[in-house]
Amino acid sequence: MLDVDEVLGPDGLLAREVPGFAPRQQQLDMARAVAETLADCSTLIAEAGTGTGKTFAYLVPALLSGRKVIVSTGTRNLQDQLFLKDLPRVRDALATPARVALLKGRANYLCPHRLDNAMLDARGHSRQVSVDLQKVRDWAGRTKRGDIAELVNLAEDSQVWPLVTSTAENCLGQECPSLSKCHLIEARKAAQEADLVVINHHLLCADFAIKDDGFGELLPDADAFIIDEAHQLPEVASNFFGTALSTRQLLDLARDTRDEYLREAGDLPKLPEQVDVLIKATQDFRLTVGTNPRRGPWQELAENTQVMASLDRLRDTLEQLGGMLEAIRGRGKGLDSCQERCEALLADLTHLTGEATEEDADGGDIRWYEVHKHSLRLNSTPLEIASVFRAQMNRRGAAWVFTSATLAVGDSFTHFQMQLGVHEARTECWDSPFDYQHQALWFVPRGLPEPSDKGYTLAMMKLLLPVLAASAGRAFLLFTSYRALNEAADWLEEHGKFELFVQGDAPKAELLERFVKAKAGVLLGTASFWEGVDVRGEALSLVVIDKLPFASPGDPVLQARLDAMRQKGLNPFMHYQVPQAAIALKQGAGRLIRDVNDRGVLVICDPRLLRRDKPYGKLFLAAMPPFARTRDVADVTAFFAAESQAITA
Repeated sequence: MLDVDEVLGPDGLLAREVPGFAPRQQQLDMARAVAETLADCSTLIAEAGTGTGKTFAYLVPALLSGRKVIVSTGTRNLQDQLFLKDLPRVRDALATPARVALLKGRANYLCPHRLDNAMLDARGHSRQVSVDLQKVRDWAGRTKRGDIAELVNLAEDSQVWPLVTSTAENCLGQECPSLSKCHLIEARKAAQEADLVVINHHLLCADFAIKDDGFGELLPDADAFIIDEAHQLPEVASNFFGTALSTRQLLDLARDTRDEYLREAGDLPKLPEQVDVLIKATQDFRLTVGTNPRRGPWQELAENTQVMASLDRLRDTLEQLGGMLEAIRGRGKGLDSCQERCEALLADLTHLTGEATEEDADGGDIRWYEVHKHSLRLNSTPLEIASVFRAQMNRRGAAWVFTSATLAVGDSFTHFQMQLGVHEARTECWDSPFDYQHQALWFVPRGLPEPSDKGYTLAMMKLLLPVLAASAGRAFLLFTSYRALNEAADWLEEHGKFELFVQGDAPKAELLERFVKAKAGVLLGTASFWEGVDVRGEALSLVVIDKLPFASPGDPVLQARLDAMRQKGLNPFMHYQVPQAAIALKQGAGRLIRDVNDRGVLVICDPRLLRRDKPYGKLFLAAMPPFARTRDVADVTAFFAAESQAITA
C-alpha cells in the first residue's frame, strides 16, 4: 500500500504521472494530517491557503484509506469540478479500484413522472416554457444520469425546471408510476455502493435535518466526512435546521393538484376552481406584503392588519383545498400526495405565523420573512445550531475533516468552532506557498470620506480611475451592496473607457467567461463574486473592495443573534461581526492571486481599516495574506508599469 509521502512527495507518484503537478510541503503536511484523522476517527479543522493544493491533500489519503468517505463542497459547480476534473486525475494516477459517485439533491435530477405531467398540460405553458420543455423532452431520451447540469443550453433560472424535477413534498416515492426510470434512485444506489461520494453542503444538511420518507436516508453511512469550503457550512446548516414556507411551494401545490386532477379524476369541476382560488389568494398575500426585495422580522408583518387579513384568507383557502382532497382520498396516488402536502403546508403555516411559543420567548427560534423577485418566504431559524450539529456528528461516529482557505481569524479557529460546536478538534493552518511580497501589492488609499457618507462611492470611483487606467482594466470591483454597485456602474459608464461586466446583466458563469475573453474589462459584483471565482493569468490583475464586509445590521437573523450575545454579557461586534467580516474579506482578497505566476494589486478602500480609533482593524490586518503594502498611488502605477515592461520584454 502507498502512503501519502509516496504519492505527494517531491519524487512521488503524482510528480511522475500528472503533468504540471508541483509538490508542495504544505500540501504534503496537510495530507499527513488528514490521513492521521481518518485512521484515528478523530476531527481536524484545517485552513489551507490559496495554492496549497488542499483538494489533492484530502483526496489522496481518502482514496488510500480503504474507508467509505463522503466529500462535501460548497456549491454544485465546485462539486462537478471536483468529481469531473480533480478526482479522475488522482484516481487514475493511483490506479485505485476505489468506486466513486456523484450525488446531488433531488432537484438536480430529471423526474420522468413530472415530465409526463408537464407534457400532458402543455397548453397551459408560456411559449418559452414550451420551447424549453421540448428541449428537456429530447434530452430525456438520451441522458443516462438525468443530471440537469448536462443541459447547458437551458438557463439556470428557466421556469421549466420546477415542472420536470421533484421536491421532497411532491415526490410520490415508492408509489410513483415511473419508479423504474427514476434517476435519483439510480444516483443514490451508486452512492451506496461507492467508496467515495462527492456531495454538497445543502445535501449534507438536508440529510442531517430531515428523513426522506420516499427513499429513507438521503446519504449512505460513511466512515469519514471531509467538508471542503467549510466556512460556508454554518450558514447553510442554519437554513436547514429550521422551517420555511414560500409562495412558490403553494403555487407548486396548486399546479400539481391541477395536473394530477387531469390525470386521475377529471369529473370534479369544483376542485380546479378551488385551485384557482388558492393561486389568487397566494398572489394576493404576496402583493399585500409588497414586492420590494427585503428581509424583516415576522413581527413587522404580524402588526399589519391588511397582511394578516390576507394571510387568514390564504389559510382558509388552503384548508378548503385540503378538505376537498381528503374527501376524494383514494382516487389516485398523485392526488393523495397533494392532500398530504396540503396538510404539511398548513402545519408549517401555523408554526410560522401563530402566537410565539415559550421556546420562541426563550430565544430558541427566530421568525422572519424575505421577499424575492418572484416569491415570498416565511422562515423560522434556530438561534444557534452548534448543539444540533454536534449531536448529528456524534450520531455518525465518523472521522471529520473541515477545511477551507478561510477558517481562522488571525491564528484562532474559535469563531468557526463556536458556530458548529466543534470544540474538541485538532486545528492546523498552512500558509499559501505563493510569494505574496513579490506577486502582490496591497493599496489602502488616503483621503476617502467615512463609508457611511452619501458621497463615499462617488469619491471612491474618482480615486480609482487612474488605478484602473494603470491596470488597463483587468479588474474586479467587489461591493458590499447592490446600491453601491449600481452607482459605480453608472459612473463608470459615463466616465470610464472600459468594457463593463455588471452582475445581473447575465448569468454568473457567462459574465466571467466574457470578462476573461475581453482581457481588459471591469467586472462589478457583490457577494456571489467574493468567493468561488477562479480567474488566473493576466485577465485579472486588480481587485478592489469598497468596504469592510460587515453583514447588514438590519438583517433579522443577525439582530436576534447579536441580542442573544448581549444578554450573555458578550460583545457581539467583536465576538461575531468582526470575525465574520474578516473571513469574508479574506475570501474577497483571495480572488487576486490564484497561481504562482499571477501578479496584481489589491485595493481596500475603507479608511476604517487603518484608523487608530477603530482597533478592530488589527484583526482584519492579521487575517490577510502577507502582501507588500502601500498608501501611495504612485507605487500602484509603478507596479503595473513594471508588469508591462516584463511582458514587453
